Order: sequence, then structure tokens, then C-alpha cells
Amino acid sequence: MCNLFARQPQRNYENQTRSLRIGGHCTSIRLELAFWDTLEEIAARERMSVAKFLTSLHNEVLEHHGEVNNFTSLLRCCCLIYRSGGDSAQTDFVAPVSGLRSSRPEPRLSALERGQQTDAALSLPK
Repeated sequence: MCNLFARQPQRNYENQTRSLRIGGHCTSIRLELAFWDTLEEIAARERMSVAKFLTSLHNEVLEHHGEVNNFTSLLRCCCLIYRSGGDSAQTDFVAPVSGLRSSRPEPRLSALERGQQTDAALSLPK
């Protein structure tokens, strides 16, 4: 089991610190490159720079919670949610950004499963 984790490229867990301005204050964020790569992918999907995406996320969290505790940990959790497909049954929030989806392929359905989904989608209330 550990081979899966031990053999990953060392680049994934190299740290990088980036500086940006959030709410008029300069700050630095230190994350592993794998997380920066994921944040860049999310920001690109939202047609934003990473800095703009992080500022928007920070502002949304501030609006929702009144404060932002441990923003770096929040970013790591966002990346995990994104990489897992964005469906987290344990969250009780509605994400304002509707398009956040991993680029992983959807699981293949059998012909029977596809037919059942189509039937369910087409059924109208009586």
C-alpha cells in the first residue's frame, strides 16, 4: 500500500510560497506544488487567475463565517473536494460556483443503468 504513496514524484510535495493581496493586506501562502497545481486548474476552469480565485474564495468564507480561520488548510480541503469530484455528502453548504468539477472521467454505466436513468428523467408527476 505504501508504494502508491512513496513512489509519487517528489515534486508533488515540494513546498512553494506565493504572495498575494487579500482584502488590502499582503499575505503569503505556503502549499505543496500538488495543491498549487490543483488551485491553478480550478481557477482556470473559473476563468480567473489564482490570485483572483483565492481572493473570491476568501471573501465568500468571510461573508459566510464572519472570519477565515487557517486559510491554507481551507485551500487544501478545497483541493481534496475538487479532486474527489466535488460531491461531498458530509458538507452542509451550497457552493456558489456551480461548475467546479474534476476533469476525471465519469464512471461508465451499463445499458440497463443508462435506460433506468433515462426513464427516471423522463417520468412526469401525475
